[in-house]
Amino acid sequence: MPTRPKTDVVAKFTKEWALPVAATLGSSVRAKGILLEVRAHLPSDTKKLIHHDAGRLALRVGEGSEDAFRTASAIVSDTLKGVENLPVIPREAEDILTITATERHRWLKDGSLQSAGTRTVKLRGRARKITFHVFDPRHIEDVLDRDLVTIWREEDAITAAENRRRAAGKAALKRAKKRALKAGPVNQNDEESLQDLQGWGEFESDGLLR
Repeated sequence: MPTRPKTDVVAKFTKEWALPVAATLGSSVRAKGILLEVRAHLPSDTKKLIHHDAGRLALRVGEGSEDAFRTASAIVSDTLKGVENLPVIPREAEDILTITATERHRWLKDGSLQSAGTRTVKLRGRARKITFHVFDPRHIEDVLDRDLVTIWREEDAITAAENRRRAAGKAALKRAKKRALKAGPVNQNDEESLQDLQGWGEFESDGLLR
């Protein structure tokens, strides 16, 4: 049987709210998060009547629903007051700053990313709850404006290189001692020769083996 073509419900009442850049921080993920926050405050029969479209929230209600339209409009307008201060959740922070979850966890742990507290939510359809850190939008905006992510990545690269040098030095010392033990008792000359290992002086002067 041929399928019946879908018909769009003509909206009788419409209203739109522009989302300021200070609220979305240029992120579509953040804009969707704001939409979900607004929907959470709406009655169940009007939640799906509001959508995000090109930087705006649009409410469209069909004929015969004027009361529902007025109620929903008032709720949306009230919810959007101060939306610029809505905490940034992890997936939004990752999208705004273009970082990975691993980087977010690392920089949160070392204090580069500053937590604004935690939030606990229950996953849909599950009894389990999860707790995660949220961030002040002005802090995220500052990190973005000052391009601090680039600086943090450079610092991470330096730290990783130092860790590799330290590990290489320890491994070289361990191998030298193992060879010396296999060769027999270590006399004073052998101990001095261990100190002359290639690169030993550099590692010792940097204090990397302590």
